[in-house]
Amino acid sequence: MEYVGRVPAPPLDRFVDDVYCLTGVPRHRWMNVPPMPSAHLFIHLGGPVRLLDSDRSVPPAVVTDAWFMGVWTRRFLFEYPARVRLVGVHFKPWGMSPFVGMPANELRNRWVPVDAVWQRSVDRIRDRVGEAASPADTLRVVEEELRSRLTEPPWRGLDLVRHTGGRLETSHGAIPVGALADDAGVSGNHLAKLFKEHVGVTPKRVARIYRFARLIVSVDALRPVDWSELAHAAGYFDHAHFSREFKDFTGHTPTQYLALRRRFPAGPGAPQDNGPMPAD
Repeated sequence: MEYVGRVPAPPLDRFVDDVYCLTGVPRHRWMNVPPMPSAHLFIHLGGPVRLLDSDRSVPPAVVTDAWFMGVWTRRFLFEYPARVRLVGVHFKPWGMSPFVGMPANELRNRWVPVDAVWQRSVDRIRDRVGEAASPADTLRVVEEELRSRLTEPPWRGLDLVRHTGGRLETSHGAIPVGALADDAGVSGNHLAKLFKEHVGVTPKRVARIYRFARLIVSVDALRPVDWSELAHAAGYFDHAHFSREFKDFTGHTPTQYLALRRRFPAGPGAPQDNGPMPAD
């Protein structure tokens, strides 16, 4: 498949890591996606997509048009159709908040149809995206839609969440949450409340996801991997805790995950993050 993406122009870049198009025939139908530090908007112009939660008590979902996904704290699986034409937005963990007009914790670990958030919009958006002549035109359409949906400040508490969340991002989750609250001049409980409102999860959970993302991205599957060294560099100081979290987040042991990475290397032009892995 071909992946074309870019960082949007200001002011969207404060909230969005990238917008992208994914087109073509997938090499694998099922993908296993660990928690990553982002929320998502997907607009699909192909066949239906099936989504499975790793929590087996959650019923599977089939989505056909466009849907939002908040920050996920556990892995999920999705099934590509036979041919893919997908337009996506990777929001920063706090980035969806000023676009959706609802508390982010209502989107945590959920896939929600776009029309449930932006009422009676999905047909118009799909028509505009479908009429775009090139990936560049498609991304321009998506950016225009996002700009039209961006609410004006003030966003209660969002600037504080952006600031502290940005520090977690640049430190890969290594800054103690208590230090973040002290530096911001607020209590830990108040900071957690704001994060739940604008991110959907607590800053401690965001730190864990950034820490894990750093570990995954640092894996070079073409070379021998010293898991103890990588885990320590990412801030894991208890090997048993690292092993449990790795299995929880990926469904695999580190050894099994590395074997998959070596068996199914990312193709040229694939998304930058190395988290999702084939599940079939």
